[in-house]
Formats: sequence, C-alpha cells, structure tokens
Amino acid sequence: MDRTDQNLLEQVDARTKLAGSNKMEILLFSLGTHELFGINVFKVREVSRTPTVTPTPNMPAGVEGLISLRGNVIPVLSLARIMNLTDAPEGMGGAMMVTEYSKRTLGFLVHEVDRIIRVDWDRVRAPESVVTSEQLYITAITELDDGRLVSILDVESILAGTFGEAAIAEIPPLGGNYSPNIFFVDDSAVARKKIAEVLDKLNIRHKHASNGAEAWARLQGMAAHATQTGLPLTDEIDLILVDAEMPEMDGYVLTRHIKNDPRFAAIPVVMHSSLSSEANRAMGKSVGVDAYVAKFDAEVLADTLRPLLQTNKA
Repeated sequence: MDRTDQNLLEQVDARTKLAGSNKMEILLFSLGTHELFGINVFKVREVSRTPTVTPTPNMPAGVEGLISLRGNVIPVLSLARIMNLTDAPEGMGGAMMVTEYSKRTLGFLVHEVDRIIRVDWDRVRAPESVVTSEQLYITAITELDDGRLVSILDVESILAGTFGEAAIAEIPPLGGNYSPNIFFVDDSAVARKKIAEVLDKLNIRHKHASNGAEAWARLQGMAAHATQTGLPLTDEIDLILVDAEMPEMDGYVLTRHIKNDPRFAAIPVVMHSSLSSEANRAMGKSVGVDAYVAKFDAEVLADTLRPLLQTNKA
C-alpha cells in the first residue's frame, strides 16, 4: 500500500489537541505475518514505498543499509529481521516508515502500512510477559474493536538492541550534603535503566513506576502519608520526572493530575520524552510541565534537573 506523509500524516499538527485527553494515535502496519503492529504517529515523519537501499558493510544485524533522504543519509532497518520473525516473507517489504526518535532519523522497512487509529491510553496495557525476542521490542498491547491485538513497538529497545547503548559520560554529583529524592515514571526498561544511572551519578535518591496509572496511585499514596504524618510532601519527593507516552495513563494526563492537586504545588514536574518536536514541547507546556527534555542526553537531563532541585531546596 503506497501512502505518503501528505495523505497519511497531514493532520499531525492538529493532533496536538490530544494532549491531556489520555488518547494516542497509532499507525498500524504488518510485517507479513498474521500479527498487527503499531507505532505512535508522533514518531513518524513520513511513509513511502520501499526505496533503493545501498548495502553498507559492517552494519549491525537487521540494518539493511543506507539511503539519502532530502540530503541526509539515514540507516534503514528491517523490523522483521530485528524482531527475528522467521515466518515473515523474504525481501524488504513494500513500505518504509521514516521515524524521528530522540533527534535521530531512521527508516523502518515493513510489509504494509495499514491505517491510523485513535485509542484511549487506558486501553493500552503492558505485555504480560517476555517470552520471545519479538516481545523484547514490544512496549504495550492494545485491542481493536474486532478483537485483534496490536503490538506497539518499543523504539528505544530496538535502537539499544541494534546499535548498542551509549555509555553515559561522567556527571558531577550535586553539591552539598543533601541528597534529594526524585520519583520518575517510564514504561521502557531501557529508559528506566538510563535514568537511574544518571540519577545515581548525581547522588539523587530515586523511586520509579512503569506507567502513568501506577505512578499516580503511588504519588497519591505518598501525599496521603505526608498528610497523615504532618510532614511536608517535599521531604519525600523533590521532583517528578515523567515520560510522555505510557500505557494506562499518559504523561500529559499524569502531569495535569499533579498540577491540579495542591498537595504537589511545591514539586516541579519535568517531562522526559523521545517526542522532541516543538509541537510536543508545546503539549507539555500546555499541561503545566516545568521543563521538557528530549531523550536521551544524559548531560542535558542532568543540567535540567540541577537548578530545579536547588531552587526547590533554597
């Protein structure tokens, strides 16, 4: 199916109104098997027919080669190969999705692109267990009205599994004797590991949740405990770090809940997201985030957290 960015994604700008509505839009596609996959529309720049790919030596497994796209050379990955789908058809497939993730542009080869659907985040759930290599790259599952399941890609895990994880440079710890507390939430295990490493280098204590609904339940529990004990909530939480895309409750709705609850008035919220466009930053600001940081730059994350933590304890 040949669909370009103009006729598939021309309404993306208008979709910023989804912020705070706990909805997401998913581009559905297949890899030539009976399964149906999806990716967040905001990660997709364009969709086209499979181009001529130039094979390049010494590329990681699953990387078919390189293409030149509007003057930029980008790697092209075969999702079927990366996910080890042995029953997928031979060849590169009929379509390519050009994605932008963490300021990096990639081409994903797929068998066929289907359509865009809108779903409520509370109908999106984490996979129950990881059994196969395919499931390592799935961050969530949702169900269509006809009962078919859609596996939503974990692009962060795909990049880490294909290209490896970049080492985090030395980050000076926060000054002073006080070690602040950060509560962070992210549905990607790869992201949680990286965030924890940055916070450890900063000498910041931390707790985490893996989706927005879990995070909100735990935050409410902390606030209730602070009320019962008569202690300020800032004794337990100095800052909240939220992902934008999460099963059950997204980061925009979570932030709105936090900002609408006076018990959290003194606690800054930072949104840390792979969706790095200006539109997504505007979405974060619209629900009240105090700062927006694109994934994943450890130094930028650390530099964003430092003044907020120092101001909060001043």
